[in-house]
Amino acid sequence: MDKEISKSDQQKRKSKNLVKSAIVLVAVILIFFTVRNFLKRKADEGSFLIATVEQGDIQNTISATGLVIPSYERVINTPVNTEIKEVKLKRGDAVSKGSLIMELDKAYTLLEYEKLKDELELKRNGINRLKLEFDKELVDIDLKQQLKGLQLSELEAEIKDQKKLNKVGGATNEEVERAELNLKQAAIEKKMLLNELKFKQQANVPDKKNLELEFQIQAKRLAELRKKLNETSVYATSAGVITWINEDIGKTVNLGEPLVKIADLKSFKIEASSSDRNSDYIKIGAPVNVRINNSTLTGTISSVLPAVENNTIKFLVELDKTDSKLLKPNLKVEIFIVTDKKSKVVRIKNGEAFNGSTTQEVFFIQGNKAVKRKIEKGLSGSEYVEIVTGARPGDQIIISDTKEFDHLDEIILNKK
Repeated sequence: MDKEISKSDQQKRKSKNLVKSAIVLVAVILIFFTVRNFLKRKADEGSFLIATVEQGDIQNTISATGLVIPSYERVINTPVNTEIKEVKLKRGDAVSKGSLIMELDKAYTLLEYEKLKDELELKRNGINRLKLEFDKELVDIDLKQQLKGLQLSELEAEIKDQKKLNKVGGATNEEVERAELNLKQAAIEKKMLLNELKFKQQANVPDKKNLELEFQIQAKRLAELRKKLNETSVYATSAGVITWINEDIGKTVNLGEPLVKIADLKSFKIEASSSDRNSDYIKIGAPVNVRINNSTLTGTISSVLPAVENNTIKFLVELDKTDSKLLKPNLKVEIFIVTDKKSKVVRIKNGEAFNGSTTQEVFFIQGNKAVKRKIEKGLSGSEYVEIVTGARPGDQIIISDTKEFDHLDEIILNKK
């Protein structure tokens, strides 16, 4: 009959098994790291990107993305409400100033032009008639006041005769008084005619000007419509390349609607965007580096759009060399906004080996070894990293990714 094992013995056995398992696990881990260190201890020197520490200038930058666009793009809009009749050119075609691009239907505009022209002729005739009426009215008033002057002279002579007759008894006092009253009345009437003539002369001047102004306004409308009529034949206003064109023949287009876009592909700028977290650094006048392949162009921020969309702020970059051969329409580029810069610092080319922390360890080349040493970084830009302490000009450092060797203090290099 089997003897029952006590609980204390069972616990002792369990503890011994746990200790054995732990020892085995530690041994396995030690063996793993030993083998790993042995296997990874050596590497080909050519598999690393190595740079030399030097002295020079450095810029601290923040990144953004950009799109190359033409500096100047002219938009030709629809001059009147009409339809697209014929398209002569297409997107991508080069044009010179005066090149015919498309024809718009001018029938409705021509009809409206002829109607306005007839209305202007009627207004011209009406103005001439009113001018004649004004002049006739002035002449009539002048003749009336001249006639009234003759009547005054006649009345004055009649009074003299009445007074003579009154002295010899041939006329009564009442007849003399009646003649004097008629003279006074005629004098007042003449004065009224003179005042009316003066008023008409003064009033006719602004009236005539108003009529002439109405005619001029109508004439300008006609000239404007004539210009729009000519614009139904759409010509290039400048040399360049058609970047967009409405090719929908027969489509109704409204006044002011875009028809053609012509860009000058000899000059470019950058339309850029970055996270709104960088808004403090995105300011007009801030220096910018634009990386295209392995080349860099310089420029400045020329304008910043006030609206923020999807946590993104947009801005325009004016390049120092707007006609660089590296620039192509709609080319995506890397943007680096310069936030700080220093001169004559210890620096090295930027690479994947450098992380965001100020202090870190990197591998220095020492003969046939790469030895890990600690450095302290300063400014960090797209091209260079400043080394404040831990390195001096002439030192060589691995700047490519070394994560798989982070557990080592040194790497034996196989030189070719």
